[in-house]
Amino acid sequence: MIAVLKHELRSYFHSFTAYVFGAFLLAIVGVGSMLYNLQAAVSNFEYVLSFGSIVFVVIVPILTMRVIAEERRQKTDQLLYSLPITTTQVILGKFAALLVVYLIPLAVISVYPAIFAQFGDVYLPTSYGSLFAIFLMGAALIALRVFISSLTDNQGLAAGVGIAVILFNYYSVSLSEYVSSTAFGSMVAIIVLILILYFVIRYLTKNEVLAYGVCFVLAAVVCVVGWTDSSKFEGLLPRIMKTLSLFERFSAFVSGVFDMTAIVYYLSVAAFFLFLSVQSLEKRRYN
Repeated sequence: MIAVLKHELRSYFHSFTAYVFGAFLLAIVGVGSMLYNLQAAVSNFEYVLSFGSIVFVVIVPILTMRVIAEERRQKTDQLLYSLPITTTQVILGKFAALLVVYLIPLAVISVYPAIFAQFGDVYLPTSYGSLFAIFLMGAALIALRVFISSLTDNQGLAAGVGIAVILFNYYSVSLSEYVSSTAFGSMVAIIVLILILYFVIRYLTKNEVLAYGVCFVLAAVVCVVGWTDSSKFEGLLPRIMKTLSLFERFSAFVSGVFDMTAIVYYLSVAAFFLFLSVQSLEKRRYN
């Protein structure tokens, strides 16, 4: 794992990837600090982080698009499989390298609240709590993007899909106001999600029986619950969209609330997509 971490860090810092990522993140936060903290004389640094969160839609896919896709395109992923380490260690090494690249500009940004506190009343616990939350949110998004990158050998496709997925997650709360809140609409949406789950399971396991079995059971449960008490599905789709939003949970920290459920959610999302990434590589390794 340490060998993979060192190799990935050398790769990022010998190219422009890490520098462009850090410069872009620092530029957005710098512009936000100028607009909010300096020109508008607002002491809440967490507002700057909320303003800059939209940048994750672009910079995270760009940072992670080559993490596995490029390995597959150049066929160097075969070398990883021959190393005396497990697939889990490979994924964790790559993920840790991405976190290091992400942490460097965040370390610079963490100095800003302390500087602003010298010239005004800055509530540091909220500022640093928001910084901690945005680190965890970024880690969850990076884990999601590692999984997407593991599904293809096309960097452009990996980046495009990543931008679309993160952009949808960013606007999911706003979009939830326009989707159907009826029981029938929610049931249809859940059936569509079950179909997507079928394709994911079949791709990762190459076991159609398992995919059919899991999805059949889930679809049967949905149909039975809908038949017996359809009111349980009323407003379910908008609630799901709001619950799954990574960015919406970050707003609690901006409001001054240290939300432990959000922290658990971020860690769970990161662990879940890293697990899927391992399974994706395992499938390719044994094929």
